[in-house]
Amino acid sequence: MLMSLGIGWVTLMILVSMIVLLLLGMPLGFMTGFVALGVSYLWFDTTQIMQMVAGRVSDFTTGYSFVAVPMFVLMASMLDKTGIARDLYNAMRVIAGRLKGGIAVQSLVVAVVLASMSGIIGGEVVLLGMIALPQMLRLGYQKNLAIGTIVAGGALGTMMPPSIVLIIYGLTANAPIGNLFLAAVPATAILAGMYVVYTLILCNVRPDFGPAMSKEEMSNLTRSDMIKIAKDILMPLLIAGCILGSIYAGIASVTESACMGVVAVLVVAALRRELSFSIIFGALLHTIRTVGMIIWVGIGATMLIGIYNLMGGDQFVSNMILSLDIAPLTVILFMMLILIVLGMFLDWIGVAMLTMPIFVPIITQLGYDPVWFGVLFCVNMQVSFLSPPFGPAAFYLKSVAPKGIELTDIFRSVWPYILMQIATIAIIIAFPGAITFMYK
Repeated sequence: MLMSLGIGWVTLMILVSMIVLLLLGMPLGFMTGFVALGVSYLWFDTTQIMQMVAGRVSDFTTGYSFVAVPMFVLMASMLDKTGIARDLYNAMRVIAGRLKGGIAVQSLVVAVVLASMSGIIGGEVVLLGMIALPQMLRLGYQKNLAIGTIVAGGALGTMMPPSIVLIIYGLTANAPIGNLFLAAVPATAILAGMYVVYTLILCNVRPDFGPAMSKEEMSNLTRSDMIKIAKDILMPLLIAGCILGSIYAGIASVTESACMGVVAVLVVAALRRELSFSIIFGALLHTIRTVGMIIWVGIGATMLIGIYNLMGGDQFVSNMILSLDIAPLTVILFMMLILIVLGMFLDWIGVAMLTMPIFVPIITQLGYDPVWFGVLFCVNMQVSFLSPPFGPAAFYLKSVAPKGIELTDIFRSVWPYILMQIATIAIIIAFPGAITFMYK
């Protein structure tokens, strides 16, 4: 029945039905699956198509590389529930305390270190929100600077390897995850460097925005305190080195390094005498819930994109874009705009699953590198984590923010960081060699 309308009208019907179902509150994973079943019933022989779609779903959920996702989520949950990340922050606070804006800079450095161990944003934002935000407010930091530092720094977890976003992109776009990890390191350094420079300039121009710690507080440290500080910094660095070092040295694949990371966290937690049944059980329960959500969204999106491509939708979109009399760079910018808009309303998993199977073949035909585009996508999702109305990092922070900090305060604080994220996208587009030199 739908076949008589043509792929153009059916594409519009799919978009409208998805928007309506989202507004009605249907979860993304179920919504995409529901639309996929409806379209397949009205366009194809449902039995035959469902067999083909089932094969695609099976390939997605049973892929060897997908094992890295639950492993990295488990590792992040263990870091969140033990005191490893908390003690790392307290130790770094001593080092950066005498610098104007030093606590904010230190929070960003800790966020990068935690990002190199976890790959997700929820635990980082919550942890920094519980530890760093009250500390900065107590020391007299300007509220918007303190909030923006926590939200933007915590979101770096999805960009710095081992980023779950990069893993899902690699699986969806069939791009080498190892190269994605290599390219993401300088991109993360560019973005985090912008945050640090912005903080230092702001706090030196306006010293009342980020005052230094008092000399009395710094002078009370004993030798045993310094030894503990060294241990609290060294152990997380060893965990990060175990993960990234094994990948970059060619010792382990991404999946194997994820398992090594879990083992490393377990060993460190045991050495710190923090390993217990309740911590392991809580981490496993959180992992099951998180990965379950990822799988359901992935299944629904895989079904919808699989059926849409069988209808000829990928060719329709590709021909429509490539037939436009515009420069390839304009196509990239148009894609970035689409991703930013979608990211304001959809979870990043849904954005990746729905757009990458269509976008990646187009950018490949235009002669661009899928790995380079994957890093662009990852930076683009940084914007979605912070931007209203549904920026998840903002809601994570609101759940643990001190009394008096409202969601409007959080969204008001993130705009300078969103502008820096967009500037990073522009740098990577203008100078692709800034990230591709890592694997070429």
